[in-house]
Amino acid sequence: MDNYLILKLVHILSATILAGTGIGIAYFLFMANRSDNIHAIAVTARHVVIADWIFTTPAIIIQLITGIWLMRILGYDFASTWAIIVFGLFIFIGICWIPVVFIQYKLKLIAEAQIEKIYLDRNFGKLIKLWIALGIPAFTGIVIMFWLMVFKPLPLNKPVVHNPEGTVPIDFYNGSTGSAMPRYTLPTG
Repeated sequence: MDNYLILKLVHILSATILAGTGIGIAYFLFMANRSDNIHAIAVTARHVVIADWIFTTPAIIIQLITGIWLMRILGYDFASTWAIIVFGLFIFIGICWIPVVFIQYKLKLIAEAQIEKIYLDRNFGKLIKLWIALGIPAFTGIVIMFWLMVFKPLPLNKPVVHNPEGTVPIDFYNGSTGSAMPRYTLPTG
């Protein structure tokens, strides 16, 4: 099997895990919070923290590595408009996500500490609002990133694919050279 296709599959699967875990975590913690059931909130917050470490963190690392590797294989220019926006979005999402991880941990600690009380501490309400305020732009960034990956609407600075016969310019908007699709291989030399 072609290494390019395996790498692309890993990249797509990690993107799916990242987006799916993100929306799942958001849904379950948001709904647990709405229930006003401190036990449900504490259990959910504990599982959210675990899920971020088990699923989200590795998916982010895999996304970065496979994304850069795919760009190299496909000959994309790292200084192209598309690449700059993609990396900018990646950084923006990270700037939103890192505080969210710490907020989730604080929410877990507050809920566990107040499990026998009727109401949660006021800090919990403030933190959950901040968590939502950071989560919405982060998830929006992920959706935009999916769109950029699929449609590639911005200039790629005439990417080239290296193959044994030489360098072939590719029109990535329609995916061809005007003839048969070239086989993607690692650049040689």
